[in-house]
Amino acid sequence: MANPLERASQSSASPESASPSVAPFTPSSLPHPYIPPSDNIPNFYTHPARTSIFNASGDLAISGSGSIDLSKMDNVDTETPSHAWRGALPSFSRAFNMLRASETPEGSFQNDEDSFFVPSYLEGSTYVQKLREAHRSKLQARDSNRTSSNGFSQNLTTFNTQHTLPPGSHRGMAHTVIERPPVFDEDDSLAPLPTRWNKDDQWGGIEIQPDGLSIKYVGPKNLHDRDHEACAARADHYMPAQCGVYYFEVQILAAIRDDATIGIGFSTKTATLSRPVGWEPEAWGYHGDDGRCFTGQNIGRHFGPLYNANDVIGCGVNFRDSTAFFTKNGVKIGTAFHDVVRSKLYPTISLKKPGEFIRANFGQTPFVYNIDDLMREEREKVQKDIQGTDTSSLVQGMSETDVIQALVLQFLQHDGYVETARAFAEDMKVQKEALSLDPGLKVDGVNIRDDEDANNRQRIRRAILEGDIDRALKYTNAYYPHVLQDNEHVYFRLRCRRFIELVRKAAQLNMLNETKNSNGHGSNAAPQSMDIDLNGSDTSAWEADGGENTAELAELERSMLEYGQKLQEEYANDPRKEVSKALNEIWALVAYQNPLKEPQVSHLLDRRGRVAVAEELNSAILLSLGKSSRAALEKLYAQTSVLLEDLRQDGGEGAFVSVDDAWDGIPRSTHHL
Repeated sequence: MANPLERASQSSASPESASPSVAPFTPSSLPHPYIPPSDNIPNFYTHPARTSIFNASGDLAISGSGSIDLSKMDNVDTETPSHAWRGALPSFSRAFNMLRASETPEGSFQNDEDSFFVPSYLEGSTYVQKLREAHRSKLQARDSNRTSSNGFSQNLTTFNTQHTLPPGSHRGMAHTVIERPPVFDEDDSLAPLPTRWNKDDQWGGIEIQPDGLSIKYVGPKNLHDRDHEACAARADHYMPAQCGVYYFEVQILAAIRDDATIGIGFSTKTATLSRPVGWEPEAWGYHGDDGRCFTGQNIGRHFGPLYNANDVIGCGVNFRDSTAFFTKNGVKIGTAFHDVVRSKLYPTISLKKPGEFIRANFGQTPFVYNIDDLMREEREKVQKDIQGTDTSSLVQGMSETDVIQALVLQFLQHDGYVETARAFAEDMKVQKEALSLDPGLKVDGVNIRDDEDANNRQRIRRAILEGDIDRALKYTNAYYPHVLQDNEHVYFRLRCRRFIELVRKAAQLNMLNETKNSNGHGSNAAPQSMDIDLNGSDTSAWEADGGENTAELAELERSMLEYGQKLQEEYANDPRKEVSKALNEIWALVAYQNPLKEPQVSHLLDRRGRVAVAEELNSAILLSLGKSSRAALEKLYAQTSVLLEDLRQDGGEGAFVSVDDAWDGIPRSTHHL
């Protein structure tokens, strides 16, 4: 495609090992999984649920892991010099999307502005989908601000189309285009995941390493710090209840042998950090020196085994039932706390003696414990409750099947699919007759009357879905002349879509031309992956006469730029941010020789964008006719989504299900008609 743009101005510290009383961290000294006393051995101790991180002998086959730079999600790199992961992860390990990259400079903390990771057990959840979208918007807004601060600007209304292009020629490579997405506003209801220990929320006797995940006890540095019973630190963010279950692990890299005065748990911001975690109100902890769990006082109760150097302790909070549990070396010990308050709870660690050294894993790398299976079990519990719900009272006198069929039929009629609705109604009648015990019983069908408005709306919809915006505008002005006048924003969307369709058609013709040239005229077949849609044009005829149709392509590109200029000039003084944003986005398409191949903008050309425009226009037409803009099925979908979101906020059942799960549960046809 022709390009009208002119070029614009262009190591974490190693644990102390000198003292014989400190057990240094060595991969070869990793322990066997915890086995409780033999007098009362539950099955999950003798047969761990997960063995992927154990070697043939049953030893725990893990080693220290170094700093993680999550800004580079496609690299698995070396880590800190003293504790690098030297071997490849086993093929059966999970969560390989948690990748590692280069280390940070000595003494500096990573900038997690670009960092984003998803713990494996949360993958696919609604919470993570929203978190990923928010992160993407934040980065786009930041990049836009950086571009603006560099002084680059481009007035898109000054694109010069006066110079005639020779057939098949282009203006060269793509140049600078300024896109300005809206500034991302931090959503208070969408809490981020913990990613590191907070250097601004720690007691003075400990030292957070440059990777942000490792903590070393260094002792008090002043008289004030000496007056303490332990030194604790909290994570940078609290555990989001929207997760349903949150889990993290801590690896003990070094500790006093048989006396690891380390506490692992969680707390609110009100709990002091100068005492072991769990000793203060609104703090919960499991301690390694005595195996006790504590909550709000220094007198705990016996809970589990002691832990020491090289052990991996996991802590999880189930927000649905307000419980907390702990694991050791991949085996669940049990539930430690009930009735955990629903508040902002931060992962917390406390250390007390010199030489103690730990490293946290908030989900950047695979966990030792199989938390994925636990999450799957929680989802299945909620799904079972949903399936067991009695629906007989939804609509008086109608079964669940009848209600579903009525919703589908009303949707088809509402959106103008008259013929499809008639066929569906006939199929419903046939099914009822087949299921009737009385062969002589007459089953009344559903009368689908011809609806002129429905037929007209379907013609308009079909034109948009085929990419013929001119035809859609013609029909709309003929059948509903006041709709576009009364809904200027819909008219603007249609005009933007018309420009996109022009770009799309030119890009597709370019791809066909490139394919033809690369094949030496030996084959006219387009690549199988190409999304060819030329609005009914005869592509074989176009390929047969290269010279004449190359001129047609140049004319198409010229018409596209002229239409874009006209659109830009008409809305140049429009104060609405959404208008300027939309114009900037579609103008970015002309900066590329073939935008279909550019990931940054190719989504704008997706045919699914036609559906959104068609739905918006259809809703406007329905409102002009005094009808509801949405079908009953659409309202039901929206209401269910809102209810689940409300249940999700405090970690309730909504955190474990989504409306999309219903689609995943629908059996798929094994054959194509």
